[in-house]
Amino acid sequence: MFIFSKIKRRLKSYTRWGKFYTWQERHTKVQNKTIYEIFNDYAIRHLDDNAIEYFGKHFTYRKMLELIQNTADSLMSLGIKRYDIVTIIMPNTPEALLIFYAVSKVGAVSNFIHPLSSSIEINNCLKNTQSKYVFVIDASYDKLDFDLNNTNVENIIGISAGSSMPFYMRFAYYLKAGHKYKKPHKEKIMSWRKFLLLKSERVNIIKDKDVRDNPAVILQSGGTTGVSKGIVLSNGNFASMFFQAKTFWKGVVPGDKILSIMPVFHGFGLALSIHCPISMGVESILVPQFSAKTFDKLLNKHKPNLVFGVPTLFEALTQSNNVKNLDLSCLKYIVSGGDSLSSSLQQKINNYLKEHGASCKVSQGYGMTECLAGAVVNLGINDKPGCIGIPGPQIDIKICEPYSQKEVRDGVEGEICISSPTVMLGYLNNEEETNNALQIHSDGFTWLHTGDLGYIDPKDRMIYYTQRLKRMIISSGYNVYPSQIEEVIESHEAVLSCTVVGIPHPYKVEVAKACIVLKNNYLDTPLLRASIRKHCEKNLAKYEWPYKYDFRKSLPKTKLGKIDFKKLQEEE
Repeated sequence: MFIFSKIKRRLKSYTRWGKFYTWQERHTKVQNKTIYEIFNDYAIRHLDDNAIEYFGKHFTYRKMLELIQNTADSLMSLGIKRYDIVTIIMPNTPEALLIFYAVSKVGAVSNFIHPLSSSIEINNCLKNTQSKYVFVIDASYDKLDFDLNNTNVENIIGISAGSSMPFYMRFAYYLKAGHKYKKPHKEKIMSWRKFLLLKSERVNIIKDKDVRDNPAVILQSGGTTGVSKGIVLSNGNFASMFFQAKTFWKGVVPGDKILSIMPVFHGFGLALSIHCPISMGVESILVPQFSAKTFDKLLNKHKPNLVFGVPTLFEALTQSNNVKNLDLSCLKYIVSGGDSLSSSLQQKINNYLKEHGASCKVSQGYGMTECLAGAVVNLGINDKPGCIGIPGPQIDIKICEPYSQKEVRDGVEGEICISSPTVMLGYLNNEEETNNALQIHSDGFTWLHTGDLGYIDPKDRMIYYTQRLKRMIISSGYNVYPSQIEEVIESHEAVLSCTVVGIPHPYKVEVAKACIVLKNNYLDTPLLRASIRKHCEKNLAKYEWPYKYDFRKSLPKTKLGKIDFKKLQEEE
């Protein structure tokens, strides 16, 4: 019944974006391979090339394959079988990747948790996944200080962040921090070294004929209350994202380097900043703990060709001045994702890049963990503010009226919906939320409702992101868009950054509150505050004027470096 509707939908998508891709790029089938097999395909042919670097220590593909095999043997010695869920509470370390690929090799599922998550969040996640096996970084031992009897956990493997460091650094790490971390549940915690010594007869790993829809990874949605959703991603999701990356990254060649700042427990970090690059020959420089204040030092030291990050990270870079005559001519792509990039910040970053010899400009990427982070990319296609570019090959985008399945015409703002082989299988043990996010439309395709607002330009077919649907403020019946207010305030010469949130009002229902951070060389004075207020009144409609101006030294951020809107709202 859906055949003609599907054909009509495909033709509409082709009319919009078909010219950007070859026929082969649009019609290549998703590979029937596991995450490990995609990595192995490249590794086995380039054994002596470097795959990752960790504090100056290089790991070749040969070494990675050897260590992954040892890790897989030890996993099976513990009794881990196909579809078992293995929890990984690790930052960007070689061990995190070894476990990730070894779990894939034995057909199990990696469940990533942020190492800075609270004990409540970790406890809830372990219960939801019924995970029996936990790999945890030493700095997070204290987060496991709860009653394990309420979980299915049988084995905990503790890993030091210094395990793969050069000897002198490993020793220094132990003296500075490593010796301080106390192990709860000592009887259940095994060291990484002891784990690798576990041996069993190597058995043939049983593989399904078609692994594309097999669950492979669980990533956690953002949550500050201890209740997060487990996003279940398949081998096919990762295989499709790998194909998208190869298509988009023109000019990226084996031997290039990527600065892997985005964390392994985040879709943007795991898929696009680590797995895809090293599976196509790009060496990943693993950064387990990132400091925005020394970002320029990292760039100067490693001379990467690709850098992916969130807007706040690049904002910090524009304010850094640690390296004189910093040369960024090495950069091929610098991509901002994970949060919206304002036009004023985009201009600041581009000015900084130009001043330091870079030939590229910052590009925006759009996606969410539910579609493995990357769905729409603007890699030098269009420099217009807010333009996030075009969907990847085999990915379709439609704009619908909020809270409905009705598609709006081009140029009209609505909710961004995604149909793609990168879209998740669903939320773990949460059918209601899965059905809200993944909806079958009248065209017969399943669409991910993102909760983000945007539109398609009727002339050039570029996609524009505006803001989160939930951030829209309805004040006295008017729709007020925080992103528009932020854009105006950030255009003031004294403002470094601004975030606008809605706060309750007795008769207007909700009003705008502007949280403002000034540039370092501007003093917070009554005269300056009046200037910013006047600037808003001149450039915004009266119903958009902020009701409250909050001047502060910094803006609160989530564990992933995004602006914490919820915290700003809760301050009222």
